[in-house]
Amino acid sequence: MLYLQKGISKINIYTAGKQHIKYAEEICQVIEEAAKKRGTGIAKREPSYIREKILQGKSVIALAESGDFAGFCYIESWGKDKDFIANSGLIVALKFRSMGLGKRIKEAAFQLSRKKFPKAKLFGITTSPAVLKINYMLGYRPVAFDQLTDDEDFWAGCQSCVNFDILQRTDYKHCLCTAMLYDPAEKAEMQKEEGFNGKSSVSL
Repeated sequence: MLYLQKGISKINIYTAGKQHIKYAEEICQVIEEAAKKRGTGIAKREPSYIREKILQGKSVIALAESGDFAGFCYIESWGKDKDFIANSGLIVALKFRSMGLGKRIKEAAFQLSRKKFPKAKLFGITTSPAVLKINYMLGYRPVAFDQLTDDEDFWAGCQSCVNFDILQRTDYKHCLCTAMLYDPAEKAEMQKEEGFNGKSSVSL
């Protein structure tokens, strides 16, 4: 997938592979710097975890023609039956921001998720207005936290977020993040109904 921006070099978005492992530490550094700048809502990741996602073919990476790291996002499956999928760790390097790259990376991660897990529900929690907007455009809808996965390992990942105490105090029902969900079965049913309603009728 190719993304072009006037005035700078081409940026390519790939399904990450072993050749991209070398970017793991930089990815974590960019995520941590963004968390400090916002002061909220981004859980810390370790390079070993990012390398694991890359080797599993569960991430997308954006690189400039120069080889400079531009952005990243990975997918993770949750629940006993792996029936919930999250696109996480969406990040764009500072000098590549304000050019729509985050949207392109998120779209690529969404398509990779749908390809690998076509029947799974996709969900996410975020404090970022930009991510909320992108999710909405992709077909996500806001939901209550109890409609998301009950996988304890997922919620354990929130422990490094500065807002984790809020989540604990509300018994994992509320936080500063907004929860969003894309349900492929629900979307298929909506499309079916829209198709039915759009048919012409004949009065007898």
